[in-house]
Amino acid sequence: MRITKKAARIAAPLLFLAMLVLLSGCGQSLMVMDPKGPIAAGQRDLIITASILCGIILVPVLVLTAFIVWRYRDKPDNKASYKPNWSHSTTMEIVWWGIPIVIIAILAVVTVRETYALEPSKPLESDKKPIVVQATSLDWKWLFTYPEQGIATVNYIAIPEDTPIKFELTSDAPMNSFWIPQLGGQMYTMSGMAMTLFLQADEQGVYYGTGANFSGKHFNDMKFQVHATSDEQFNNWVRNIKESSNPLTMDGYNQLATPGVSGKQLFSAFPEGLFNKIVTKYGVGGHANHGSSGQTSAPAHQEQSKADTDNKAGQGAKTQETPQQHSGHH
Repeated sequence: MRITKKAARIAAPLLFLAMLVLLSGCGQSLMVMDPKGPIAAGQRDLIITASILCGIILVPVLVLTAFIVWRYRDKPDNKASYKPNWSHSTTMEIVWWGIPIVIIAILAVVTVRETYALEPSKPLESDKKPIVVQATSLDWKWLFTYPEQGIATVNYIAIPEDTPIKFELTSDAPMNSFWIPQLGGQMYTMSGMAMTLFLQADEQGVYYGTGANFSGKHFNDMKFQVHATSDEQFNNWVRNIKESSNPLTMDGYNQLATPGVSGKQLFSAFPEGLFNKIVTKYGVGGHANHGSSGQTSAPAHQEQSKADTDNKAGQGAKTQETPQQHSGHH
């Protein structure tokens, strides 16, 4: 069926409107363009700059393509010049090669500069001391421990505004991606590794956080809230948790680490060194191995150490070497 010119004129704006409606559902994309922290603001500016530079090339090409198709269309009364033997124009070659080269050079300089400026492990400039929040991705929930405050939460973060937050990230489950769109870009969480990410909220509010990596059946449930408050409200929140919540025990953590969804939880304390134990859990000397159903396997040097100690003591005393706890920032 042939579409009439009148129908085409009506369909074009309707199609454009439908595209806008569909794109409006991309809420996280809109969050990225509404930053509430210095890192997110820098990333938004980089996106806008790169889009403008690319548009300088893309828009003229699309306009010229449409113009050429219309100008030189096959029509009996078309009066466009016909030059079948034309093959070269130095001026045009300079234009369509020179402009893209200049733009690519500018884009390269901007990208390299912003990449170093937005390096995730680079501390943010501030008069306030950073607060450490250790984030562990589990199946299918997030555990956050505050080593300086001695509290822990599940699927919820509270931070003071205008204060750098040093996130230390790891995983006790399949690899995931930690993302708070309005505060900064994504950072992967991986077992056996501790990644560092500095973020900051410039104003009070409730921000959306999520695990932005497919990790199985309930990956869509790995969402959390980030509540930025005043310093006083943050300190009161910490004090209330310590006074009214139960502590997280090691048995409680092991139960929490089993696959399953969870709501918001608050804990007045957590096992000392828990984050480092999670990081070293699957390494040499750790208490679990991938694919071993969490069974403990002692290294050979530990067994030798036990034997030597038993011989010296003349009794059946057993010793256990404590695995070195470390967290590598990459």
